[in-house]
Amino acid sequence: MSPPGRPKGEYRSAQREGTPESPPGRPKGEYRSAQREGTPGIATLDLDAGLEQLSALGGPAAALPRGARDKLAAYIELLAKWNRTYNLTAIREPERMVTHHVLDALAVLPHLCLIAARPELRLLDVGSGGGVPALPLAIARPSWHVVALDSSHKKGAFLQQAVIELALPNVEAVTARVEDYAPPAPFDVVISRAFSDLATFAQSSARHLAPGGRLVAMKGVFPDEEIAQLPPAFRVVASPSLAVPGLDAERHLIVMERA
Repeated sequence: MSPPGRPKGEYRSAQREGTPESPPGRPKGEYRSAQREGTPGIATLDLDAGLEQLSALGGPAAALPRGARDKLAAYIELLAKWNRTYNLTAIREPERMVTHHVLDALAVLPHLCLIAARPELRLLDVGSGGGVPALPLAIARPSWHVVALDSSHKKGAFLQQAVIELALPNVEAVTARVEDYAPPAPFDVVISRAFSDLATFAQSSARHLAPGGRLVAMKGVFPDEEIAQLPPAFRVVASPSLAVPGLDAERHLIVMERA
């Protein structure tokens, strides 16, 4: 659902063509993949170590419910399986899906809990693609109602299948453009990752906010130019940096509200 011509500084996590899958001579402490019996192809060591580090960084707000780790591993396995045929994401290796998708999504969890501190939060993920951040967040917070929205039919089919296979009754997968989407109720948080520049995101998605709701954009390097180009109707109220275990890259969360 990403429009053509991504703006300068927009969130990127894709591997460049020609980059080797596993660079030689990894430094001590870098994440390594490992398999457990019964979960072929899943970088379980990466996932377990990453979740442990996120918990240490985020405190109680980053805590996961029982069974969440297994569902996250199953999500990675399902995404990797579908990606071999349908090209849902440029990230091919399961161990990189752990860092670039699952841990990346979960790093925003403590901040979302501060933005809207209510157990039954309603969250809309615009341009959900392969389910990031919608599915990891829904797994981490089963009491939230999460809508994964994407205009691509192949991505919508994957999202529907993921909801079924992962048993996620709190997730609704919708295939539609954000401009055409007509939900029965507004949302406390509308979030996006790699969807568009801030102005386009705000103008297309703000109508889905409940009173007092927030727009949240997951970005890479700090988007100074995009913030400067925001329409007067919107203002940035927070812009925390994010620490993602195993990911040596800048990450920022841009939180906006109506002015």
